[in-house]
Amino acid sequence: MFEIATEFANVAQQGGGPAIDASAAAALAVGLAAFGAGYAERGIGAAAVGAVAENEDLFVRGLILTVLPETLVILALVVVFLVG
Repeated sequence: MFEIATEFANVAQQGGGPAIDASAAAALAVGLAAFGAGYAERGIGAAAVGAVAENEDLFVRGLILTVLPETLVILALVVVFLVG
């Protein structure tokens, strides 16, 4: 176990720049934001459909809560264009 920790320390001390370039980091950031938004919308969408089936007055509230996680992806795209 200590041999692995020593090896990691040696790699960390070498430096040499980032592991991935900026465009790959931006793509990873947007992809992970989209994955997280989709994961959140999975539960919210199911609950919103169930609530609307019970009471039609909850449609707007359910729509807003369903769309809310997508703002994460939009903000990630904005950050990519501002930084890159």
